Amino acid sequence: MAKSLRSKWKRKMRAEKRKKNAPKELARLKQALSLDKKGEADMTDLQEIATVVPADKMKKQTDVQMAEAEGDDGKMDLDKMRNKKTLLDEHGQYPAWMGQRQAKKLKGKRMTKKSGKGKKKKGIAW
Repeated sequence: MAKSLRSKWKRKMRAEKRKKNAPKELARLKQALSLDKKGEADMTDLQEIATVVPADKMKKQTDVQMAEAEGDDGKMDLDKMRNKKTLLDEHGQYPAWMGQRQAKKLKGKRMTKKSGKGKKKKGIAW
């Protein structure tokens, strides 16, 4: 969908909710598997239905796979070519995640520094 602030916020909050509810969901799954037994769930049955892997282990695996695919230290080449202060790349483009308003604001700041004086504001002069 769009990159509106509202959708970004909703996506962020859904991720937070998933993190918060993950232990409860796992406990509920274990309980559902062990309805006939009292106590702990049989882990062999649990492994057939769902694979439970810690997040840090998954992150390490993906990092290793990416490094093997790229053949270097795993850093993206895009960040090297981007100016940290203006956020412009070598072609004068802003990042994809930046909105039009923010880009316009940064451009305005850049232009005032370059010319030395700001844009004259419209209005009634008394």
